[in-house]
Amino acid sequence: MIVGEGDSIAIVGASGSGKTTLLGLLAGLDLPSSGSVTLAGTDLNALDEEARAALRAQAVGFVFQSFHLLPALTAEENVALPLELAGREDPARVREVLQAVGLAPRARHYPRQLSGGEQQRVAIARAFVARPRILFADEPTGALDQNTGDQVSDLLFALNAQAGTTLVLVTHDMRLARRCRHVYRIDHGRLRHDPLDDAP
Repeated sequence: MIVGEGDSIAIVGASGSGKTTLLGLLAGLDLPSSGSVTLAGTDLNALDEEARAALRAQAVGFVFQSFHLLPALTAEENVALPLELAGREDPARVREVLQAVGLAPRARHYPRQLSGGEQQRVAIARAFVARPRILFADEPTGALDQNTGDQVSDLLFALNAQAGTTLVLVTHDMRLARRCRHVYRIDHGRLRHDPLDDAP
């Protein structure tokens, strides 16, 4: 599978088929037992864990189904965290991405004070704040009702288009998958291109 810069890719398949495992391999969280993965022009097999982590910090953003926000930090502080960990604080950039996801008025709120959709928008802002070249999203709408999920999907694809960030997402939702330029299906351990016209 080749994912082009600025592209949007959906990976679908039955529960337990290996979608999240594949996402972890693509992001360099795990290494394949055979074959190789090239991320942002770099062969991940040639890097140790520290170097892979550095590459992820520089080039990759993540959005998860369960948000993974730190409860003791405000929305603003959660979004700022990737920049702080990279040693490049940028309050103006944090405000910019919170504004982009419609949460500037909620910047000082803690996760427990936010709805599920708002928490996912904070997670998306955090993923985009460092201007990643590629965004990996694991069931980004899975914990949301359909209306809120549609709003989060609209936001993901708008940011994908505006920033030119490559989007690779895992989903059970074929409505979401069909919004991507390409759909790949995992079936019995094999990955195949799934033409959008044939998607169920």
